[in-house]
Amino acid sequence: MEIRVPDTSSVDDIVDMWIGLADGQRDHGSHLKAEANREQIRESILRHVVGDSVLVADTGRIVGFVMFTTESAQYVQDRSRGVIENLYVRPGRRGQGIGSALLGTAEGRLRDAGVDVIALEVMAPNDDARRFYRRHGYEPHRIEMEKPIADDMDS
Repeated sequence: MEIRVPDTSSVDDIVDMWIGLADGQRDHGSHLKAEANREQIRESILRHVVGDSVLVADTGRIVGFVMFTTESAQYVQDRSRGVIENLYVRPGRRGQGIGSALLGTAEGRLRDAGVDVIALEVMAPNDDARRFYRRHGYEPHRIEMEKPIADDMDS
C-alpha cells in the first residue's frame, strides 16, 4: 500500500468515497445530505488535491483518503491548529491499518507545516470512530450540543 498525494484524475473516486462517508455519518445523526452535495464536495476535493492537502491510500485501487488543512483563525490564539477534515477507508478494507497510515501521514504533514495541535470532529454516537481516534491520542476538547426546536415548542 502506498500513501500518496493524488492527481486530479483521482478526484471522482475520492468524491465517491466522500459520498460513502457522508451516507455512513447519517447513521450517527448527521444532517448532511451526501448526494445533494456531490458538486460542492467535488470542488472542495479538487482544491485540496491542487493544494496537496489530501492523501490517498493506494493498493492498485484507491481504498481510502484523508483531507486536512491548517486552520486560519480570525482570532489570535496561543496554538496553531491543523484540522483533519475527513478520513475514510472503504468498508471492506477497514481494520488493516489503512486509516492509521493515512492519519499518521496527514499528522506528519501538519507537523511539518508548523501546527501545535490537530483537531477533528467525530459524530458523538460513532463509537468505532471515537475509539479509533482515542487510540491515536485524540481526546475531547470541545463538545457541540444540538437541540431539535420542534420537540421543544411546548416548554
